[in-house]
Amino acid sequence: MQESLLSQRVINKRRTNISKVLDISMKYLLLAISLLTVIIIISIVYFVSKNGIKVFDDITVTGFFTSDYWAPDEGEFGILAFWRGTLILTILATFLGSLLGILCAIFISKLAPKGIKHLIKMAVDVFVGIPSVVYGFIGLTVFVPLVRKIFPQSSGFGILPAAVILSIMILPTIISISENSISSVDKAYEEASYALGATKIQTIFSVILPAALPGVISGVILAMARALGETMAVQMVIGNTPQVVNSLLEPTITLTTGIVMDMGSTEYGSTWSNALFMMATLLLVISIILILIVRTVQRRKINL
Repeated sequence: MQESLLSQRVINKRRTNISKVLDISMKYLLLAISLLTVIIIISIVYFVSKNGIKVFDDITVTGFFTSDYWAPDEGEFGILAFWRGTLILTILATFLGSLLGILCAIFISKLAPKGIKHLIKMAVDVFVGIPSVVYGFIGLTVFVPLVRKIFPQSSGFGILPAAVILSIMILPTIISISENSISSVDKAYEEASYALGATKIQTIFSVILPAALPGVISGVILAMARALGETMAVQMVIGNTPQVVNSLLEPTITLTTGIVMDMGSTEYGSTWSNALFMMATLLLVISIILILIVRTVQRRKINL
């Protein structure tokens, strides 16, 4: 009997030791995977920025960012039209998407009946899975002709149709994050507002929405980052003309579409190639800044 108990204790001890070894091994495996992810990201940023900075060996910083003349065959690499088109398009698309997305999130979380709520959420999930080229094709066949019909002097291509398509594409991000933020607001705030005699709409816009604002802002910024990096859909409707425009109805170009259009025509290490890398670096820097802003907003939300 004693020998049996001793054997069982030895077996249990071995099992315990094996479990500890497995736990430690899994811990270091997960650590290695996490470090690998960080190394990959740092490597991408380093590789892109390293090649991008080389462009300033042949072009001045001022000339690169402020010139509106893009003619690689002539040795001219001014990206004013690129970053200006990106800025206008991102701001306009984010504004339109935020306006619709936040209102939709409010309706889903506070006003929609249960059946309709599930239906809208399912539709939002479907939006996420639609390829960007489908959005671009719809924009090319529907919105571009529509803009041309409404504004006969326009070719139909330009920032306006691109912004409309892009605002639809970023809706799922804004709706999902905003809806979660609004739904997570403490019910006590809502009940206190009703107790003071406020109506449902007054409570939503004066109490609940301000309380959920950090989360809503995070959703909007993440949607802006999504809009900043979109390529295929924008390329199909914006016109892809490297010109500085003063109207939403004129064709222009963005940083992402410019990179996609020219990357197959360049020789690695050339000034043209380095210019494209610098444009990619600019996109990376802006994206990192947006992510840091989101982190800051979320940290303040936790502190609150």
